[in-house]
Amino acid sequence: MRSNFRFKAMNVLHRIVLAVSGGRLGWTAMDMPVLELTTTGRKSGQPHSVMLTSPLQEGAGFVVVASGGGDVRPPAWLLNLRDNPDVEVRLQGEPKHHMRAHVATPAERERLWPLVIADHGNYAGYQSKTTREIALALLEPVDPTSAEIVDEPRG
Repeated sequence: MRSNFRFKAMNVLHRIVLAVSGGRLGWTAMDMPVLELTTTGRKSGQPHSVMLTSPLQEGAGFVVVASGGGDVRPPAWLLNLRDNPDVEVRLQGEPKHHMRAHVATPAERERLWPLVIADHGNYAGYQSKTTREIALALLEPVDPTSAEIVDEPRG
């Protein structure tokens, strides 16, 4: 069974927890920071946001895992950032930051994957459920010395 519905439902519940708690709860999960990733739809051209955990941070950058719970297909957000690497990332208590994303190269994945699964074995479990190699995406500030803040409309 495709886990897409399950992950969409989890994202909705996650956003409800954030809203009900006034943003005080929901920014960590399984000892990992949670971030809101906004990509541009590769077909629609519209923004799409998803809540993701980041099992590994390097400098001002974040590593996210395109596991989809071990689904045979990669998550849509990965395909979106592959086609349009300009993304927005929001962390607890911060405005959105413009970042550049890329799918880890084979060499990057070879270095990062053992670090990811060392502390978060659930990702190794997801890898064992699928024949596709689970990709890692790297989210990096456009300017590593000062990530650009994205203006948000006031309402």
